[in-house]
Amino acid sequence: MQVLLKLSRLVDSLSSRVGRITMWLILATTIISAGNAIVRKAFGTSSNALLEIQWYLFAAVFMLGAGYGFLKNSHVRIDFISTRLSARTRNWIDVGGIVLVLIPFCGICIALSWPLFTQALLTGEMSQNAGGLIRWPAYALMPLGFALLLLQALSELLKRALFLTGQGPDSLSDAAHKTDEQKHLEELEAIAERKLAGEK
Repeated sequence: MQVLLKLSRLVDSLSSRVGRITMWLILATTIISAGNAIVRKAFGTSSNALLEIQWYLFAAVFMLGAGYGFLKNSHVRIDFISTRLSARTRNWIDVGGIVLVLIPFCGICIALSWPLFTQALLTGEMSQNAGGLIRWPAYALMPLGFALLLLQALSELLKRALFLTGQGPDSLSDAAHKTDEQKHLEELEAIAERKLAGEK
């Protein structure tokens, strides 16, 4: 069990690092997009390579950031239903979703996208636009992104199983996803409230 927990922590660490990189990719996409717009308006020219790199980076944010989103529990949930359920029920629903939907979906997407990537890499496929980019980096984002999501799904499955067997915390609780700064702020607010109550 300790080996699995260590692997889970390694996967979480990888997802966190990739997530931080994707945050910088958002900034890069914004700068390139703004630069393209300014150059087009000011000088009446543009670059197909720079236009294409925008959607490469945009795709990278979504494909590579999916595992990080799962780690931070920021994906879409039907909150008005899930908040009415017990912690055990929410975790059982997650286990079912991970095992029956997410893991098979990731496996299928990796299997279907890998040949596209290898073919583009071997043939040196290029964009049809003049001055466009090579295509294999964009195709590589698909199997890579789904592989990262699959790893995070396995890590989350282990966490849910540990909670359901009474061996770990509830990773779906709000407290599990608060940053150290949020926790510290809440502690300071609680201290301030106690002091105000004492003065009255």
